[in-house]
Amino acid sequence: MRIFSLLLASFIFFGCTEKKIVADSEKVKDSANCKTTTAKKSKFQMYEMSEMAALMEQMYVENKRIKEIFTSGGEIGTYPVVFDKIYSAKMTDSTDKDAFFQAKAKEFLKHQKLIYSDTENARTHYQAAIYACISCHEKKCGGPIARIKTLKLD
Repeated sequence: MRIFSLLLASFIFFGCTEKKIVADSEKVKDSANCKTTTAKKSKFQMYEMSEMAALMEQMYVENKRIKEIFTSGGEIGTYPVVFDKIYSAKMTDSTDKDAFFQAKAKEFLKHQKLIYSDTENARTHYQAAIYACISCHEKKCGGPIARIKTLKLD
């Protein structure tokens, strides 16, 4: 019984002592912008999304809404013209806006617009738009791929 009490007291004592590990900086992964930066631990840093990251967040929300409409019914509505900013929105790394990106953006927008105008084949166009996103992110910025895949229809 004494051994048990001694072990319990040891666990409580050592488990409750505060361990401080002080590091001057740490690596921070920004998955929305696919950048790794060094940040000071002692300073609070406000995350600021690039224009492109914010636009892609809007695209995600809209496509999630459309997916829910496909499963529960309802009106798709009208094409969000803000999506056309995909060509002009500032990226974290401007070198990512190359010919490959432009081609994938064009493919995405083509299918995205057809979701709203060709409602008989909206599901097919929706899937094609989602796959355009995935194929672009496989080459450019892999961070959001898992999240984009949640938009695929079953």
